[in-house]
Amino acid sequence: MFQTFDDLTDPSCGAPHAALLRAELKSRDLDGFLIPRADAHQGEYVPPHDCRLQWLTGFSGSAGVAVVLGDKAAIFVDGRYTIQVRDQVDMAVFPARHLINEPLTGWLSDNLQPGQKLGIDAMLHPVQEVKRLRAVCEEAGATLVLLSDNPVDAVWEDRPEAPVGAVALHPLALAGKAAGDKLGEVQAKIKARKADACVLTQPDSIAWLLNIRGSDVSHTPLPLSFAVVAAEGRPTLFIDGRKLSNSVRDTLSEITDIQEPADFLNALNTLGTERRKVMIDPALAGEGIAKAITDAGGSLVEAQDPILLPKAIKNQVEIEGARAAHIRDGVAYAQFLCWFDEVAPQGQLDEIGAARKLEEFRVETSVLKDISFDTISGAGPNGAICHYRVSEKSNRKIPLDVPFLIDSGAQFEDGTTDITRTLAVGEMSDEMRRQFTLVLKGHIAISTAKFPVGTSGAQLDTLARIDMWKAGLDFDHGTGHGVGSYLSVHEGPQRIAKTGVQPLEPGMILSNEPGYYPAGSYGIRLENLELVTEARDIPRGERPMLGFETLTLAPFDLRLIDASMLTEFERSWVNRYHTRVCETLSPLLDDKTRIWLEQATRAI
Repeated sequence: MFQTFDDLTDPSCGAPHAALLRAELKSRDLDGFLIPRADAHQGEYVPPHDCRLQWLTGFSGSAGVAVVLGDKAAIFVDGRYTIQVRDQVDMAVFPARHLINEPLTGWLSDNLQPGQKLGIDAMLHPVQEVKRLRAVCEEAGATLVLLSDNPVDAVWEDRPEAPVGAVALHPLALAGKAAGDKLGEVQAKIKARKADACVLTQPDSIAWLLNIRGSDVSHTPLPLSFAVVAAEGRPTLFIDGRKLSNSVRDTLSEITDIQEPADFLNALNTLGTERRKVMIDPALAGEGIAKAITDAGGSLVEAQDPILLPKAIKNQVEIEGARAAHIRDGVAYAQFLCWFDEVAPQGQLDEIGAARKLEEFRVETSVLKDISFDTISGAGPNGAICHYRVSEKSNRKIPLDVPFLIDSGAQFEDGTTDITRTLAVGEMSDEMRRQFTLVLKGHIAISTAKFPVGTSGAQLDTLARIDMWKAGLDFDHGTGHGVGSYLSVHEGPQRIAKTGVQPLEPGMILSNEPGYYPAGSYGIRLENLELVTEARDIPRGERPMLGFETLTLAPFDLRLIDASMLTEFERSWVNRYHTRVCETLSPLLDDKTRIWLEQATRAI
């Protein structure tokens, strides 16, 4: 299987590991240290080699930061992880704080003392974050110390080796644009910013630019690497040579120079000594990168990673690949739902069993490369943990008369999928059906939205929440994230969230996933992927409007819908969507699953 169910966390590690780190800090004459979840690439998914926050605290979520001072410590997570962090971390050692409501900077301002020295690994904190940290330290009379090595690594005795996953070429038939053409467009952007070169730190940006994929992190085909793209001439890729076969190296060498990662900082120093103007993304590039350039005499041009938008706006080949991937995934998902409806009511199925079976159906497509993240298979109270990861220790039987939440996705070479359904097992109460239908209404509002050019995700986010707000309910995560093309299932800069400032553009793919999570009881989330469509004229309207095309093909559980709560428009949308699901998938299904699907998509 692509997913394992080993228990990867242990709250009891917090006290001894914090003690080891404090001793190391004392030996370096430091009073404190910050431990982010990120690696040097600022990625969401990091290899075990770089899971320092998990080693220190036990927390395995994809976002967070811990701070350790001599006599106190804390861990900061966002709303997705407020339940999970308390299960995985010793709260006596690392009290949990809400990253948004109780920010790290506020905690530091309250707890740093004049004369203290707070250390950070300069490669693990982006430039704009370091500006805020330095200001907080100065205000408190403390000093921010930039380190070139990490104290955690010095005391982490059994630290895993750095990954050396094989790199593969992503063919033009799937990429839709040659690497040389992409490079020319990026170089034009660098010149437009009057820069001499651009440093790329995001592995998915580099993968997209050079039409390569890798296997350095779980479930996301990334080759961990850095790159420097000159405004003129050939770029340089900094990657462990053990990842490259002779044929891949030969092909890459046609368009880029290749060096080892150990040469990266020296190359930045050279840019500095040559007094080059170097473009970096201050939200993504580590302070250590900026420092290597400026200390040697270079200057910085701060601008967004020039690949983020071109990567987010899928070309026609990538769009057709996404459609094909979702039909294929829809077949596997229908088979799973048919099986689940037969097995779950017997009362013996557990979370791991459901996750295993769903993966089996995807494997039967014969073209599955990986799942796109660890399947969130949440029974009962585990469903209320937004990013729950089932393990042998946490595994629960799927109970009767409680909704079951399953969030999963697939990596195919032509597209990345991500789908969440909440399923009825046994009898559902009126309150459960009410909550489910409120979430569904928000989902429909996003799916059917029409909006003018220039609209951001933040402007759409309220649509998913308004009916829930009227009922006094809400959910503590964004409504949707961007999705890559056989790349990261969480892609920026596009997102539907209160903080989603990027205007949505045709070709972007985003998730649509409102939810509701009564703590300690169960979870409800409904997720489809949506493609932003070209602006079209509206009858009797004054301006063209963008919209969404739903890519995901899977029925919503009719047993959880209270049709009386739906407007005629919403009811019609459900029926039209289900008709499309049935007509698209039925010819590809076996007789048993086809008959099940016809019943599951009947009109309401």
